[in-house]
Amino acid sequence: MQLRIPTTIPVPRMTRASLPIAALAVAMIALGTLVIALLEYVTEIPDASAVYLVAVVIVGSVGGTGAAVGTAIVAFLVYDLLFTEPRFSLVVADSVELLNLVLVLIVAIAIGRLAALGRERAAEADRRAAEATGLFAVSRILATAEETEAVAGAVVERLARDTVLDRVWIGLEGGARERVLADTGTGPAPTASIVTTLVRTPGDEPARWIRAHDTVGRGANAVRPMSDGEVIRVRIETGGTVFGSLWGVKAAGTGVPGQEATRLLSLAADQIALGLRRDRLRQEATAAEVARRSDALKSALLDSVSHDLRTPLASIRATAGNLADPAVTWSTDDVRRAAATIDDEALRLDRFVRSVLDLSRIESGALQPDFEAYGPAELIERAVARLGPALATRPVTIGLADDLPLLWVDAVLFDAILSNVLDNIADHTPADAPVAIAARAGDVGRVIVTVEDGGPGVSPADLPSIFDKFQRTRRPGIGARRGMGVGLSIVRGMAEALGGTATARRSDLGGLAIDLDLPAAPEPPPDETDR
Repeated sequence: MQLRIPTTIPVPRMTRASLPIAALAVAMIALGTLVIALLEYVTEIPDASAVYLVAVVIVGSVGGTGAAVGTAIVAFLVYDLLFTEPRFSLVVADSVELLNLVLVLIVAIAIGRLAALGRERAAEADRRAAEATGLFAVSRILATAEETEAVAGAVVERLARDTVLDRVWIGLEGGARERVLADTGTGPAPTASIVTTLVRTPGDEPARWIRAHDTVGRGANAVRPMSDGEVIRVRIETGGTVFGSLWGVKAAGTGVPGQEATRLLSLAADQIALGLRRDRLRQEATAAEVARRSDALKSALLDSVSHDLRTPLASIRATAGNLADPAVTWSTDDVRRAAATIDDEALRLDRFVRSVLDLSRIESGALQPDFEAYGPAELIERAVARLGPALATRPVTIGLADDLPLLWVDAVLFDAILSNVLDNIADHTPADAPVAIAARAGDVGRVIVTVEDGGPGVSPADLPSIFDKFQRTRRPGIGARRGMGVGLSIVRGMAEALGGTATARRSDLGGLAIDLDLPAAPEPPPDETDR
């Protein structure tokens, strides 16, 4: 019985990309043919056609299902031509050989398909892993950034690498044309008359790419170059708010982006939209908080001005009016006391105005300290002597450590710091409350100056905010302290201008203690004669 094999076999169209696979198939068939010849003629194995299965598996693992099926068919024909009777003919004389040959062909196709399927699944897993890595990288970049604009460049660089796009940029809506936030290319962003836009729909319906005329940036096309490739666009929007678009340029004729690239671009656009929305909400919250604090400061300032400035002004006007009244007879002592009252109230006004000006200089950064080395005893004793009348009958003790280094400060600012602290004591402690000023060496290169009093102190609830502007603390069982509430705020600002800090705690004397941590003067370089 002779069966003739049809000689007309469909051959897949050869492309440049398939040439290496074809070469591999030819090499594997040639090697398999050599092995079969050796087995059948040397070892006298009657049918070694199963060797071709190895070739089919190898080619299928590399080239896929089509390559595996083609290799199986070619191997079938080669074995029929070279190893079945009559040789060099597609005719199979023995039906048993034909059956074996057909079974080998079927098994080869099945094995090749399985090998190709494993390869395809491995490739799909690699693509999924690459997609997940890209999504994680973009999400991490945006999640850990303080502002989306600061990391937009890293995002587009990552997208260009993972989606194999020639150029990627982010455009934000605003005005007549988009503002480019980040771009992997240089020069103006290109445009095209037809743009491929990703249209996303709610629900489980997948997004799809639609080609349409470009309506974004129309009117600016005259200064934007036309792209040589295809321009794609993904809208950046969330919660009904459109922030802009994620743009890309891909090689012409390559079709729309694949599933992995589409998912990556879509999710990246969503992450960017969330980041921009977060930035906008943060800015709005910051603006609202600034406005709230500004209103609070204005109210506090107006309250302070209305009370603490009107009181001395009223006293001055009343005293001056009485002096000018011809119906009132004044003795010399009465005139002197009236003048002293006017002078005291004028000094009080001067202190208030000076405090506001000092606070303004601190907040504007206009303080420019002139640092020099000073002995702590000299600066402290000078301030205490000048504030003696304000401290009145309060006993003041000064305790300085023996090994105290020189202070590296501005003498004027240090005097203002100590004056504000002592003024605060004079205003808020009884006339017989003790005052202690001490100085000791702190950490390396630091000096700690402590001013404490034996007054009523500050409640624990008010202690953390004692340095805040316009903060007037409450005494236990009494209302808020009088004054503008800026003295200690000025102390902290000036201490920071000198490179130090100011902290508050409860005093060992029972009242309030202010610790000033200030820089010590640097050690002078050793003299040549001392080396």
